[in-house]
Parts: sequence; C-alpha cells; structure tokens
Amino acid sequence: MRRYETVFILTPVLTEDQAKEAVKKFRKILTDMGCKILHEESWGARTTPALLQENRWEAFDKKSTGHYHLFEYETDSSVAIQELELAFKRDERILRFLTIKLDKLD
Repeated sequence: MRRYETVFILTPVLTEDQAKEAVKKFRKILTDMGCKILHEESWGARTTPALLQENRWEAFDKKSTGHYHLFEYETDSSVAIQELELAFKRDERILRFLTIKLDKLD
C-alpha cells in the first residue's frame, strides 16, 4: 500500500461545526474508496503563509486565513485520490488542497 498525505484549506467564513461537517464528508470519500486513514489532524483557523499571500493571492479569493486539515492515509487505488480531489474542486468551501505521496519508510 502507498502512503499519501493531503492538506486542504476550508474557507474562513465557516463555523467550527460547518468545518467539521466538511471534513467528515472528505473522510467518508476516502474510507468509502477503501483507504485506511493513519493520521488525521485539524490545524484550526490559521493565517495563510506570507509567500502564498504575495504570489497566489487570487487563488485564495482575497482571504488570508482558513481552516486547515490534514489526512495521512494508505491506498493502492489512484482512483481514490482522483475522487477526493474531484470532490475538493467541486466544493466551494475548499480554497486549496495538496496531495503528496510519502516516501517508503522501510
């Protein structure tokens, strides 16, 4: 199984309950696709790093804060990642997301 890590930023106008509901939706996509979630962490509302504010300001729709969340998971299916990222693109609550493949830890 391959290990991946996905970080996503939710719009800052959401309440804590709305943010938790959104996270639950994305967690369900992963588990329904057979992914094993190894670690999950909510970083809460944070300010966007200055580098991103300067260079990619438009991508954040003029927002400098957001609700950050991280999933670390295992899967053999690239379809699971495609489904998750498609859901991110379709959801207006998502400002940005990034998925990376983690190095093998043998």
